[in-house]
Amino acid sequence: MGPLIREEQRQRVLGYIETGIAEGASVAAGGGIPGHLPKGFYVEPTVLTDVHPDATVAQEEIFGPVLAVIAHDGDDDAVAIANNSRYGLSGAVVSTSHDRARAVANRMRTGTVNVNGGVFYGADVPFGGYRQSGIGREMGVAGFEEYLEIKVIAEGARNG
Repeated sequence: MGPLIREEQRQRVLGYIETGIAEGASVAAGGGIPGHLPKGFYVEPTVLTDVHPDATVAQEEIFGPVLAVIAHDGDDDAVAIANNSRYGLSGAVVSTSHDRARAVANRMRTGTVNVNGGVFYGADVPFGGYRQSGIGREMGVAGFEEYLEIKVIAEGARNG
C-alpha cells in the first residue's frame, strides 16, 4: 500500500478511523501509522467491523486504505445496504452462484459492478456513477455521445 498524497489527507483518513470507532466500529486490522515507515504519509490498511450502515465510514468516501465491513441478512438486506448511499460509482458482488451474483448486481444503484472478479474498465466501456457520483459517462459510445449535438425537427401537416 503506497502513501497518501499529503499529511492533511493522512490526518483526514485517521480521523475517519477515529470517527468509525466512536460510532461503534471495531478495528480488526490496522488503524494507525505504520511504525516501520517514518517517511511518507502512510496509513496502515485498516479493516473496520461492526459498522452500522448509516455510520460515517459507511456513508462517506474516505479516499484511504480503510474497509468498512457491514454484516447483512440475505440478498435483499445486502442490496438495501449497498443502495443506502448518496453515492453510486462502483460496487462488487462475490458469490459461488453466478446467477445470484448477477441478480444482486442488477439491483445495485451503481454505475459499474464487478461480479466475481470481473473488471469493467476498458476504453470502449462507459464509466460513471449514479446520484452524487456523477452525471453522464466517460469513454465508450455513451461518453462519445455527450459531445454530439442532436437535433429533433417535428413537422406538422403541410398546407397546400
